[in-house]
Amino acid sequence: MDILNTAHYDTLQVKLKDEICFIQIHRPEENNTINDRLIEEFKQVLTICNTEAKVVVIEGSPEVFCFGADFKAINTKTNHQEQNPEPLYDVWLQLATGPYVSIAHVRGKANAGGVGFVAACDIVLCEEKAVFSLSELLFGLMPACVLPFLIRRMGFAKANYLTIMTQPIDASQALEWGLVDACEENSQNLLRKHLLRLRRLNKAGVARYKKYMNKLDTLPKRSKEAAIEANIEVFSDEENVNKIKRFVTTGQFPWE
Repeated sequence: MDILNTAHYDTLQVKLKDEICFIQIHRPEENNTINDRLIEEFKQVLTICNTEAKVVVIEGSPEVFCFGADFKAINTKTNHQEQNPEPLYDVWLQLATGPYVSIAHVRGKANAGGVGFVAACDIVLCEEKAVFSLSELLFGLMPACVLPFLIRRMGFAKANYLTIMTQPIDASQALEWGLVDACEENSQNLLRKHLLRLRRLNKAGVARYKKYMNKLDTLPKRSKEAAIEANIEVFSDEENVNKIKRFVTTGQFPWE
């Protein structure tokens, strides 16, 4: 336990107490976007959680849960082979299949890969002001790695609609569609109530249950190869790469 509480992370703030691990995405200067360092640090923390935690809570800031890929970081890479989606997919698989209850506590905006973190978790809680979106198609991309987890959570039709429309949905819509499990104005209190209940579980029971459930629903595992292939394909398209570069350098969206 001391390993987590005393370790220094560049992109995360981590606290582990009484078998509950809080992982806060902390890249405020970059809108809580996902880069290689964040993925590596998530992997390190979740590996420790395999033995030390029975509940893992993923959070962001009050304004932004996670806004997806760090386009600035992508723009610095010289070829698409450097853009490897597998490590991030494996982090989401860890959240979905790991021997603990994973909770996404969403405040503010969750976009693109941020929705991937949400969909991978066992339980999703949010505040009433939370907003969810998949913006990838606006850049000619697709949420290839998000979709296996999102379809598992909210069904094919709703995941398809959210992807195609690219339009943000509010917390009430997310709750109705099954992306979110519970929503309150004071989401911190909502989280507290859930943790009070989850504290009663024992880790062995949670691990055994998750192992069984992962045998019943194998979509994320069996979709991994296709998801990674599709992700690499869209990031190999020079037109898409140029749209990202233009956005990073000028702030202009592809349709502007």
